[in-house]
Amino acid sequence: MSDTVEIPSAEAVNNSVWNVLREAFVGTQRDFTKGSIPAALIILAIPMILEMSMESLFAIVDTFFVSKLGTEAIAVVSLTESILVLTYAVAIGLAIGATATVARRFGEQDKEGAARTATHVVYLGIIVAVVMGAAGVIFAPQLLHLLGAEPHVIELGTPFMRIMLGTNAVIVFLFLLNGIFRGAGDAAIALRVLIIANLLNIFFCPMFIFGIGPFPELGVTGAAVATVCGRGIGVMYAAWALFIRKNGRLHVRGDHWKFDSTLLWSLMSLSSTAVLQFLIATLSWTGLVMIVAGFGSVAIAGYQIGLRVIMFVLLPAVGLANAAATLVGQNLGAEQPDRAERSVWTAGFLNAGILGIAGLFFIIFPGLVINIFTQDPEVAAYGRDCLRIVGYGYAFYGLGMVMESSFNGAGDTWTPTYLNFFVFWLFEIPLAYLLANRLGWGPQGVFWAITISFSILAVTSALLFKRGKWKLKKV
Repeated sequence: MSDTVEIPSAEAVNNSVWNVLREAFVGTQRDFTKGSIPAALIILAIPMILEMSMESLFAIVDTFFVSKLGTEAIAVVSLTESILVLTYAVAIGLAIGATATVARRFGEQDKEGAARTATHVVYLGIIVAVVMGAAGVIFAPQLLHLLGAEPHVIELGTPFMRIMLGTNAVIVFLFLLNGIFRGAGDAAIALRVLIIANLLNIFFCPMFIFGIGPFPELGVTGAAVATVCGRGIGVMYAAWALFIRKNGRLHVRGDHWKFDSTLLWSLMSLSSTAVLQFLIATLSWTGLVMIVAGFGSVAIAGYQIGLRVIMFVLLPAVGLANAAATLVGQNLGAEQPDRAERSVWTAGFLNAGILGIAGLFFIIFPGLVINIFTQDPEVAAYGRDCLRIVGYGYAFYGLGMVMESSFNGAGDTWTPTYLNFFVFWLFEIPLAYLLANRLGWGPQGVFWAITISFSILAVTSALLFKRGKWKLKKV
């Protein structure tokens, strides 16, 4: 049986609003190198936006149920999540490499090459997960001690952390397999994977934590078991859809598993840079927190509330940026760099418009949002300042996120890595320290540093993107 899927011509594709929305949720067989760019962005972006929301739901559900066990249990989850950030960084970096390579092969109409890429992404994921898992199991108590946990919290949290880090493969492969689906343009299946995983996590959490029915009462450790079970079944569904299902956009056969060291090395090179890129950006927030911490716990609380709201609102922008990355990869593979560029500018200005509206709302009505999370007037004041000041740069964030993701989609992971390092570490953190401490602006100086830095990142990314060197990148 042939694996070739018949794609309707660009003229035959129905771009009505209803049909585009249906394809976004149900799936599509359309060729993203032809036809309407806005329709392609919507079909890819909607499930990717929801996918990002689904991924953030795991920690929220765990914290909700564990909070019933007391502050020590909450501390265990929070401390473990701070270590899992590194796992997420690695998983996201690997997924960027998978998406870029699969998208390029798809644009070239090389389904065989895309399938071989998928198998070698699995090989790479196994290697990385085993190394990280072994380190996590062995050093879990030491990691908790390093994070400042008290002895009884270390005792309570060691099993939880060992399970979460030791089974990091379910996190890695959730990102990796979904990265493959995104590269193939099958964002709807990636969304279904996370819906299944989250629903199961919501079901298993109270069962394993409190010992409901036939389930054992495991306390805080039960949250780890529940999350691993939910994610694990989600990964199994993704693996079935990719390796067994025969009517998807991409199908893997037995002969695609033949080991190719050159392909594996190419994926490692591309993904390792993406991992570094994400770590640089993620860890820069730690530097900002340390500066804000110098102004007391009230300032930290207000900053954290404001930051959580900001990150939540950024989720749709991440989804649209990922959609642009897929279109870049596929259109470069189809030798249509001009269409790839048009896709990025369309996504960039759309993202800037959406986030610009959100930023305007935060500037005018910051209290409406912050008052939902706290009634403390001092904490609320810092939270309002954070939302209002950071809101001035929201339109720039939308444009910058699309630009950086598009470099990644083209396989040019070094450009955004350099940008992140220079803007966040050599400019943003020193500027935040200068404004907050030397010029006496306090935490507001940190907020202004965020706005200025992200705006500079967006403008610089756009200028570099306009130069077009990313079009020459081979993957």
